[in-house]
Amino acid sequence: MATKTRDPRNHKHKRFQPQGLYKLCVSGAAVDISGPQAFIKAYELGQIIAKSGNILINGATSGTPYEAAHGAKDAGGMVIGLSPASTKKEHVNKYKLPLDYLDFIIYTGFSYSGRNLLLTRSSDAVFFVSGRIGTLNEFTIAFEDKKPIGILTGTGGIVEELDEILAIARRGSRNIVFDSDPKRLVAKVLKILKKNDKLVKKIDYRNGLRHRLHPLGAQTIVPE
Repeated sequence: MATKTRDPRNHKHKRFQPQGLYKLCVSGAAVDISGPQAFIKAYELGQIIAKSGNILINGATSGTPYEAAHGAKDAGGMVIGLSPASTKKEHVNKYKLPLDYLDFIIYTGFSYSGRNLLLTRSSDAVFFVSGRIGTLNEFTIAFEDKKPIGILTGTGGIVEELDEILAIARRGSRNIVFDSDPKRLVAKVLKILKKNDKLVKKIDYRNGLRHRLHPLGAQTIVPE
């Protein structure tokens, strides 16, 4: 049975205070595969993301992403969910997914695989907690897109195999950090994001376009 959306008038949250406004994704198992410890750590991770002044984004799903959203809302954060469904009705009736602890839901209509792609592409960094095959799918997308990745170890599931997968793939682990403590993990990922921000050295408004120049020569042109 679908869970009813909480009435914000009856559930007191702290007011969201934006600071860095990175979109930090939490990916993980939608069911309990590792015991309560994974859920507890996911909740704490969500709280820390919110307290850092950033936005938590997830797959509008149950399990560890749900607990992370719960933690973020209890800490006064903002949470955005990307649903595999095309409508609210489909989200609840077909996919049996929750509506709780989400400030906004984007109904992608692309099922799980398409949602996973949009979710990781929409994020500035991705955290992984526990997880199964869908979590692995999101990890490989984030890895190929060179997103900063935080692995919350000690939560079971696929995250405990990721270091071995990286070793077998021989692709390196740049921008990937591991930690069993949610607070330290968030700090490590934010450090990577801030370092990457410093690579944007120059903004030029020639010809009505904004040119962002990377020290290594890569250039992104953003229309005004």
